Amino acid sequence: MEQAELLDRVRELRAEGKSPKQIARTLGLAPAAVAPLVRAVAAATAQETGSTAGELLGSWANAGWSVGLSFDPALGWTDDLPGHEETGGMVSVLVARRHGFDKVAVCGYLADVWCLGVKGAMGPQIMDEREFSRFREYFFGEYAAWQTVPLDLARQIVLGSVEYAKGFGFEPHDEFTPEATAHLGEWEPPSAITFGRDGRPFYVPGPQDESRRIERTLAQHGYA
Repeated sequence: MEQAELLDRVRELRAEGKSPKQIARTLGLAPAAVAPLVRAVAAATAQETGSTAGELLGSWANAGWSVGLSFDPALGWTDDLPGHEETGGMVSVLVARRHGFDKVAVCGYLADVWCLGVKGAMGPQIMDEREFSRFREYFFGEYAAWQTVPLDLARQIVLGSVEYAKGFGFEPHDEFTPEATAHLGEWEPPSAITFGRDGRPFYVPGPQDESRRIERTLAQHGYA
């Protein structure tokens, strides 16, 4: 398949809402070969339409997001449940932007801020404001509470955790697409947050994790 034809096919599959991993399976290619094609399609679409991230409507994170983390208090970030250990280093972030006249573009992220970075993402999904209100309640339903946070903090949690995890060789989930990344806006590393639990990576096994590989990797970096 010619490069131009391949890009057109990737564009079609993205329009159908398929993830990079699903596209790779459909085309019979390795995910690593598909990732730059997805980025190229996203960049070309933005250039053709002149689109940029819409007006910010709000950003939110679960209360207890700061457990185990450290940052400069002068930044003014607050946590409604600063000692709430039940989060286990898993932080959910939601960002909503205006889409057209009466719609909302929504992205959600699940960040393992103690070790693995982004373990899941969704969107941008388009919904009306009533649907979004219900969705936000559902999105944070497993937490004790959720709170409004500055967009910069949302970026620092998500993109900073990705940067931290990559230091150990851990890549973000396939659902963390270029579109979901762009929804957060521009960000310049390094992060203002010190990740890990009290400054050290701390792995909490999940049902979909390759636990032994993760533990071996951490051991190779001196964290048994």
